[in-house]
Amino acid sequence: MMEQLESLPAWLAPVIILIILWDAVWKLIALWKSARSNQLGWFILLGVINSAGILSIVYLLLHKNRGIQE
Repeated sequence: MMEQLESLPAWLAPVIILIILWDAVWKLIALWKSARSNQLGWFILLGVINSAGILSIVYLLLHKNRGIQE
């Protein structure tokens, strides 16, 4: 197993870290907005399903013109 990890290209680790950060940022923004809008269903979906930011981006696009419902 260690031999396989050592044979990976040097550029791969930074790419993986960038992808993780990209996903985390989108997920946190979407979680914050869904929580502030009292959208429990979306909050649960966003918290449970990890899809490289795709679900978070879909949520934000669908709800971009809606204000926060208080």
